[in-house]
Amino acid sequence: MIKYIIPIIIVLIVIVAVVFVFRNKHKAEMERLQQLRNELHKKRVQEELAKVKVLNMNGQTEELFESWKNSWNQINDHEFPKIDELLEEGNEKVSKFQFSRVTSIEQEIDSRIRESNETIDKILEELEHLLASEKQSTIEIEQLQEQHRTSRKTLLAHQYSFGDAANPLEERLEQFNPQFEEFKQLTESGDYLKAREIVEHLNEEGQQIFKLISTIPGLLREIQKQIPSDLQELRIGHNEMEDTGFYLKHLEVTEWIQHTEEELQELKKQIAQLNVTQAELRVQEIREDIEHFFDALEAEFTSKQFVDEHVKEIGSRLNEVLESTVETADEAAIVRKSYHLDDNEAAIPVNCKQELLSIKQRYEALVQELELHQAAYSMIEKELKETRNDVERIFEEQDRFADRLQSLRIDENSATQQLKTLQMNLRDTERRLHKANIPGVPDSIETRLSEAAEQLFIVENNLKEVPLNMPTVFESVKSAEVAVGESTKHVDSMIEDVKLVELLIQYGNRYRHTKPGMDENLGLAEDAFINMRYSKALEIAAKAVEEAEPGALKKMEDIVNETLKVK
Repeated sequence: MIKYIIPIIIVLIVIVAVVFVFRNKHKAEMERLQQLRNELHKKRVQEELAKVKVLNMNGQTEELFESWKNSWNQINDHEFPKIDELLEEGNEKVSKFQFSRVTSIEQEIDSRIRESNETIDKILEELEHLLASEKQSTIEIEQLQEQHRTSRKTLLAHQYSFGDAANPLEERLEQFNPQFEEFKQLTESGDYLKAREIVEHLNEEGQQIFKLISTIPGLLREIQKQIPSDLQELRIGHNEMEDTGFYLKHLEVTEWIQHTEEELQELKKQIAQLNVTQAELRVQEIREDIEHFFDALEAEFTSKQFVDEHVKEIGSRLNEVLESTVETADEAAIVRKSYHLDDNEAAIPVNCKQELLSIKQRYEALVQELELHQAAYSMIEKELKETRNDVERIFEEQDRFADRLQSLRIDENSATQQLKTLQMNLRDTERRLHKANIPGVPDSIETRLSEAAEQLFIVENNLKEVPLNMPTVFESVKSAEVAVGESTKHVDSMIEDVKLVELLIQYGNRYRHTKPGMDENLGLAEDAFINMRYSKALEIAAKAVEEAEPGALKKMEDIVNETLKVK
């Protein structure tokens, strides 16, 4: 029996624990809902309604107040009692562990509280808006009345400065008075919402009319005085410049002034009809155009200064460069007989000359237009600067070409001098070879010397060609330098080997009869030496002597180096 009782007890304990967990959960939820209900009831709806109730309400305000009061009474008289009833029932069901019913009750309470809360918040928000709007409307209407009085005084005191716009402005201001009176009546009767609509309308109208009153006098001063004065100044300046020889037709100043003066009359009519926005924009554009024309006249004056100062200078420079280019072209024709030039190089002076002649023709046309006053100074300045830039560009191009011609002679002399130096180096190498007193010269050395001599011969022939092709000469000189250098290097190396072999054989003779194999090795070295196999002879002698006396090879090398250095 015990083995069955224990599991049953455990199960019962678990069930009881679960039941109490659910009970505590629902109990906590009911407490939360009770707290929400209490907070909802604390909201000061009744007090706020009382604040509004003391106001003298009528019309829309009264209707709105009744709807708020009815909504609040519905919540206070029906929703709150129903929520309290559901809370009591829910707590009872929790105590009796009837959890399935408790859940539905909790959901219903939560829904009713949420809906009631939304309704209350809306009532409070609208109440607050009404109270605030009533105060705000009173403040704003007083401000509007003050602005209205100030505007009327300004209009009456300075009527002349408003021109034909004075009467329309007066009519617009007169329309405020009936609305001020209507606002007063609506406020006194308690129709605050309707009164608020009037305030908002007057605010919008006031922004427009008050801005017009502050804007129109200054705008009319611009149109009637300032701009006409500036136009007259522009006309006088334009005419004076034309009388002194300036070409200004391209600016079309006179036509623009006439058109603008006509347009100013139209702008006055627009302002008289209180159409100010477009007039303001157009006046600003006219001001900018006037500045533009003054800048253009000033630019013409500045350009005249440049032209007067530089026109002859640029012409002289043009002729100077043209003359130099012609000389370079003639020199190129002569140089081309002696030196080879490719087609692109040969065409440089001819092309430069043709372009300069074209520029000169354009320059002469400019000077003629200048003398006849048929072109604006600004255009002439631009053309002169382009002419100057083109002339300097061509000068630099043909100057580089002239340097190229000069360098051809220098390069020829340099190549000739290099040839003489290489010929002397080769002769010196051959002299040292013959003085070396060796059994003979190996074929490899003879071949290198022959190749070097042949390369020098090629350079000599290239320098005799007419016209002279300097790139070919430079290439042959480069090849000759390599050939002579290689020949010299191999000859010197061979002479050094010969000297070292002779010393090693002489030094090895002291061990010839005392060291086994020395006599035989030295004999082999001597045979190789006689047969002009100097490298082989060196290899055999060096090995034999070094075996007999370690370090002897280094001594012999030092002796040879000193001997060759002295020579």
